Amino acid sequence: MPLQEYIINDIKPLSITDKVSDLQMLFNELTYSHIPIKNNGTYLGCVSETDAHCFEGEKTIAECNYAIEGFFVRTHTNWLDVLEAFAQNSCNIMPVLSDKNNYLGYYELNDIIGLFNQTPFFSEPGGILVVEKGFVDYSFSEVSQIVESNDAKILGAFVSKLENGVVQITLKIGNVGLNDVIQTFRRYSYNIVSGHEEDNYIENLKDRSEYLRKYLDI
Repeated sequence: MPLQEYIINDIKPLSITDKVSDLQMLFNELTYSHIPIKNNGTYLGCVSETDAHCFEGEKTIAECNYAIEGFFVRTHTNWLDVLEAFAQNSCNIMPVLSDKNNYLGYYELNDIIGLFNQTPFFSEPGGILVVEKGFVDYSFSEVSQIVESNDAKILGAFVSKLENGVVQITLKIGNVGLNDVIQTFRRYSYNIVSGHEEDNYIENLKDRSEYLRKYLDI
């Protein structure tokens, strides 16, 4: 998925010789979490809004250079890696550098999330299913086999949680009702985390429990 067309250039990086007050003023005018900083045309990194407001306005950015965070992505960085970079750096602006380390502009977080929303995981009709199993016991090949054995198609899948040796997998499934898929996952010892109206397993348990209670009352 090409991202170059989403590079924005409407904000020029500040120079390391600029005053902190210039940085603070820019943050007051914008909604960005960070502002890029250059030194003699070379990209150094970004300063966060939180840090900028902690410094005296009369100081130069160079005097506070320990607060500069050197994150960036390349023009060829995969969009998922770009999204990960946003998350790792808790920012809504991501500087983009060429392979020769020339500053080209930046990505906005909302634009990258918008690309994610265009993927089949969100745009195609289907059901969301969250399953979990021991980390050493699951495999994506098994997950795919379970889904496809019920004539369904996986539109997207990712590990959404990993904790205490248990992995949760979120699936987007198309082409079929979920109940057959759910029951097959249970037969393979997966726990169903998400609730579904189509899931008749719980209702069957309730029916059997009620039957047993009536039997014991005889």
